[in-house]
Amino acid sequence: MASRVCLVHYHEIGLKGKNRKTFEDQLVANLRLALRSLQVSSVRRISGHIMVTFSSPEAPFEAVGLIRQVPGVARVSLAFRCLQDPDDYLPAAVEALGEVGGCGSFKVQAKRSNTDYPLHTIELNRQIGSALCEAFPDRSVDVHDPDVEVRALFNEGSAFIYAASERGVGGLPVGTAGKCVSLFSNGFDSPVATWMMGRRGATMVPVHFSGRPMTSDGSEWLCQDLVRALGPEGAVGRLYVVPFGQCQRDIALVVPQSLRILMYRRLMYAVAERIALVEGAKALVTGESLGQVASQTLDNIRATSEVVTAMPVLRPLIGSDKQEIIERAKAIGTYDISSQTAPDCCTLFMPRRPETHAKPAQVAEAWGLFDHDAMVEGLLRTVEYVDFDTCGAYRPPARWRERHDALAPAPLPDEG
Repeated sequence: MASRVCLVHYHEIGLKGKNRKTFEDQLVANLRLALRSLQVSSVRRISGHIMVTFSSPEAPFEAVGLIRQVPGVARVSLAFRCLQDPDDYLPAAVEALGEVGGCGSFKVQAKRSNTDYPLHTIELNRQIGSALCEAFPDRSVDVHDPDVEVRALFNEGSAFIYAASERGVGGLPVGTAGKCVSLFSNGFDSPVATWMMGRRGATMVPVHFSGRPMTSDGSEWLCQDLVRALGPEGAVGRLYVVPFGQCQRDIALVVPQSLRILMYRRLMYAVAERIALVEGAKALVTGESLGQVASQTLDNIRATSEVVTAMPVLRPLIGSDKQEIIERAKAIGTYDISSQTAPDCCTLFMPRRPETHAKPAQVAEAWGLFDHDAMVEGLLRTVEYVDFDTCGAYRPPARWRERHDALAPAPLPDEG
């Protein structure tokens, strides 16, 4: 008797040669974590795919939406797992095509991952196609441009029949590309940049610079909501919060107004790099887009980046415009949260006319007007964090581990 399973297809992982098993094993682990709320019986590799089985008949239908958001998944199919017996797989093929409404033409594509089944793929295509033509006389066969493909995979003693597939996010499994620290705000850009790096296999550690104590902690709560929205991706295990408002005030008192933003950002980069070194991260990630705001001209990007000496600064959005970023935010589920406003360090002590093409000599002179090394050390002593259970690849550093209960932001009143 046929049962419903989710058949996970991948693309890039299949090109990894001798390292392929490592990537497959990480994807299996990430899928188990993403599906932990459902009644999953097993997640295991079969030839060229990953099969997810369930103990509940409803669970496979709920799982598809979660699976497609996991990096490394190219496509997920809701399949019938049958015996390699025409009496079992032919009715499954009829039911699979019947579940796809609004199609006038179809094509059968059979594949054997082993050669012990007596029928050749051409014979299987004919056999299954004949059964479908008999069951759906109003639908035609089109082998070149069909509305839907009915696929039959004969693999490891079973036949997998499916027509319904959904495209996944692709990329590589989180945990296969090392750890990165991202500068994270409650705007549109940095959550998208964080998601994009997670999609390439990086374990992400966002750092949010709050305007506290000069502003409320509203931006911190929005950042936590954004991390939860990114939860299905499974890339974020911890969010750091750095109260930054007092340092901004101190800088604003001594630095020329036009250079304030650059000094704020240089200090953020310096703190983020120190956190990254403690975390064992290999790079910083920002949501900068070339020319989008005054601090993101080439001259100013160079001026802020030069304080980071131990690792590269990656900018996955550097060539994107705002509309492209917003469309991506809508697709990954962060748009509505980022549309909410909350006072944060980005709106605090902002100059009326920021410098857009800072000269190195000006930047160096302004950087020397305050004790930036002491500020970095002071900010590191105030670091707070919140842990999340969505990233199985994240391993916390020894430093700050014992400080969680004391320094994580207190719950809102309505949350106890």
